[in-house]
Amino acid sequence: MEIGIDSFAINSKNSGISNAQAMNELLERIELADQVGLDVFGIGEHYRKEFLDSAPAIILAAAASRTKQIILTSAVTVLSVADPVRVFQNFSTLDLISKGRAEIVVGRGSFTESYPLFGQSLNDYDELFKEKLDLLLKIRENEFVTWSGEFRPSLNNQGIYPRPLQNQLPIWLGVGGTPASFIRAGELGLPLMVAVIGGETYRFKPLVDLYKQAGEKAGFLPEQLKVGLHSLGYVANSKAEAIDDYYPGYAEMFTNLGKERGFSAVTKERFDAQNGDLGALLVDSTEAVAEKIVRHSKALGGISRFTFQMDAGLTHKKLMQSIELIGTKVSPLVKLRK
Repeated sequence: MEIGIDSFAINSKNSGISNAQAMNELLERIELADQVGLDVFGIGEHYRKEFLDSAPAIILAAAASRTKQIILTSAVTVLSVADPVRVFQNFSTLDLISKGRAEIVVGRGSFTESYPLFGQSLNDYDELFKEKLDLLLKIRENEFVTWSGEFRPSLNNQGIYPRPLQNQLPIWLGVGGTPASFIRAGELGLPLMVAVIGGETYRFKPLVDLYKQAGEKAGFLPEQLKVGLHSLGYVANSKAEAIDDYYPGYAEMFTNLGKERGFSAVTKERFDAQNGDLGALLVDSTEAVAEKIVRHSKALGGISRFTFQMDAGLTHKKLMQSIELIGTKVSPLVKLRK
């Protein structure tokens, strides 16, 4: 199982540091993740003041020059509002810079600011994504592309360059809880990245089964239908330390999001429930987190990748310490027990 980190490059108003410093610290964390043997680092894509990840391919390209082995991926590319030609060109270029370490996780995004920003309508939410994914996959398969659709000008036997170093640029489909998205990934034979940031992870098993059933029906082999899991987590030397570090920022972030979306404020009781044996949160000691990753993998029928989302008001020092623990302690334990 691959173990990694996803970041949204958050610089909260309470951090007391400049955006330039926050970006440099992020690159230091990616460099450390590579040094301690983690398998993958992902950068999200958002269009809000507190996030610095509106251009993930540029951040990943900067990281490529400071790393040697770690896979560099988006997490996720908001394909609905992007031009698939540019997405492919950006990540093919990243693949060349990184000597074959680039990947893309595409999705529709959990925030909506990007739609009006790029002149798209939420009324076309699914059709935009479906059409642009179709084009992106055609570009991946063909150097010269002829294609027409509703939301982008047609292509008439036009060459798309540069081509990546890898024979085929890996493209994962990032999903939340919509059954149709799981089925779509299976029908296309794309690796699946499941974002579970709340609730009980095992409840996603029927959706993962839909993915595998759709993939097998479409003629793909079981080993082609990889499943990854992305969840909120943080590792410290003890459970008490992990919770003391993580909970305040988590509570502030999700309470603020709740105000926007009509959710109730975070409580410590709800947090503890989410951080229990079946809950999606992984905020604990190295041993306990490793056990929980293995348990979640078994509950979903086996996963190929797990990525931690740790952006919750933590200092750079705390994040560095956690990344080191994940790389040197958690990852070896998971791979030993899987």
